[in-house]
Amino acid sequence: MEEPGKRVATRGVTCFSKIKMFLLALTGAYVAKSLSGIYMNSMLTQIERQFNIPTSIVGFINGSFEIGNLLFIIFVSYFGTKLHRPIVIGVGCVVMGLGCFLISLPHFLMGRYEYEKTISPSNNLSSNSFLCSGNRSQTLTPTPDPKECSKEIKSLMWIYVMVGNLIRGIGETPIMPLGISYIEDFAKSENSPLYIDDLTIALTDTRWVGAWWIGFLICAGVNVLTSIPFFFLPKTLPKEGLEDNADVTKSNEKEKHREKAMGKKRGITKDFLPFMKSLFCNPIYVLFTLISVLQINSFIITFTFMPKYLEQQYGKSTAEIIFLIGVYSLPPICIGYLIGGLIMKKFKITVKKAAYIAFCLSLIEYLLFFLNFMWTCDNFPVAGLTTSYEHERIQQPLYVKKNVLAECSKTCNCLTKTWDPVCGDNGLSYMSACLAGCENSDGTGINMVFQNCSCIQSSGSSSAVLGLCNKSPDCTIKLQYFLIVSVFSYFIFSLAVIPGYMVLLRCTKSEEKSLGVGLHTFFIRVFGGIPTPIYFGALIDRTCLHWGTLKCGEPGACRMYDINEYRRIYIGLPAALRGSSYLVSIFILKLLRKFQLPEETDSSETELAEMKLTEKESECMDVPRSPEFENNRELKTKL
Repeated sequence: MEEPGKRVATRGVTCFSKIKMFLLALTGAYVAKSLSGIYMNSMLTQIERQFNIPTSIVGFINGSFEIGNLLFIIFVSYFGTKLHRPIVIGVGCVVMGLGCFLISLPHFLMGRYEYEKTISPSNNLSSNSFLCSGNRSQTLTPTPDPKECSKEIKSLMWIYVMVGNLIRGIGETPIMPLGISYIEDFAKSENSPLYIDDLTIALTDTRWVGAWWIGFLICAGVNVLTSIPFFFLPKTLPKEGLEDNADVTKSNEKEKHREKAMGKKRGITKDFLPFMKSLFCNPIYVLFTLISVLQINSFIITFTFMPKYLEQQYGKSTAEIIFLIGVYSLPPICIGYLIGGLIMKKFKITVKKAAYIAFCLSLIEYLLFFLNFMWTCDNFPVAGLTTSYEHERIQQPLYVKKNVLAECSKTCNCLTKTWDPVCGDNGLSYMSACLAGCENSDGTGINMVFQNCSCIQSSGSSSAVLGLCNKSPDCTIKLQYFLIVSVFSYFIFSLAVIPGYMVLLRCTKSEEKSLGVGLHTFFIRVFGGIPTPIYFGALIDRTCLHWGTLKCGEPGACRMYDINEYRRIYIGLPAALRGSSYLVSIFILKLLRKFQLPEETDSSETELAEMKLTEKESECMDVPRSPEFENNRELKTKL
């Protein structure tokens, strides 16, 4: 016969491995959802070009994730704790995988991507229509096919991406509130913080679209795989640290009796409104939520539109920018999270100290953010857009009075809305070979060279090649400075996340924790995640210098932005939002000095309340009282 002590020890090891298994599975789910989210943000520019849509619609697509999350967040946060939480999280991971697959679906339903062009890759006789010719009549200007025009206008395949992203948001809903509440319920309090053919465009061209859909198929598979462990985890676990207690069985029985008695007194929804009232009457919780909304607005602007900003600012390809962002951002963020959790666990930092630590670290990172105003480059020099044909910079705001035609190309009968940029050997770019006054060409595809260009004032051969001219080498150096500063910013920011989030968790009562996290997420989605990418996308559209043109003459995706105006919005608006959040933070620090947090409440009060309930249960059920109970009763009388 197995000894009781040995049985308890075996059960303790089993419970320990199950909580560790849940932590491992939850980490996998976090990695999978973060992978999907980061990849979605990095592919927004590609999606914009693929479907020829403005940035405001791209922002709406990005915000659809928050809409999906918003639809279920409060429901899942409150009722999820009364269900089998690991299984609910597992189902959420499967739904996220379904959403990622739906995002990639337009690639298989649409035809091959056709970018806006006037140049034929083969450079045959018919392709010379894009060159300057004074004898060419305006009637030779290509007219759109009505059938193709109608088909293009009705093509709304980006809706698949939006719906898929919305479903991905629905699936992500249970991971954070239910995962956190599960850990908080069954782990020690000090452990919870730890826990494409011939081409005439290059990679740097603003019309380039890569195989963006492949990554979403990978994300779909990863999300489904991470769901598997959750289906094998139990609904509840003994509290970590109690598994080796010989009285754990009695404690579990008492807990069951207490839950049963409480369940008789109130239904499953009767405590919802009291919990809501308690949270809204908690000034620290309300102010922390306001700070979160302001900061989330800032972070969404910064992270969502960073690939587009760096591409336009430093003249690099989307693929290169995304790779650099991953290399310079992910390691410091992961290390910062880990160190932040270890510090909270090792030194058992109180909530008040955690609040000061989070405030100071976040303020340091905020001051580093202003260095981004130093690492700047000017616009691409494009004749008629950002510079004159004499290579003089245009000074009008947003270049409203741009004139893409010049005396050297007026007799060429060029299309003024096309975007087939060429770079002259004078270092100046032109919107097309025709607008550069080029009369003939040599070579095929991306190696095509245009010669006898009347608008190119150079002592050389007056030739041009495909693509925009490269920015100065100083821009590459400034990009490195930007990325190096970003490493320190990401690390400091991630250090502050865990202490800051612990303020949210520990300023609420244990029974309100799951609903508090869900409600906090709800307000972030409503006032941050959904509107921010939409309104900021619209602001970015206002800085567009040249829009792409569809077959019907409708505007497509923006091909070039006024980077100076873009920079002022991209850096200035987040700085203003975050700056206002620190004013609110000061009030929280003052309140923390006066208010007593739930975690600081005398534990004896909780014990006395539980003993009082147990006493009533014993009297009603006529259950014999144990010696331990009588001792606790005497203690209660003395207190």
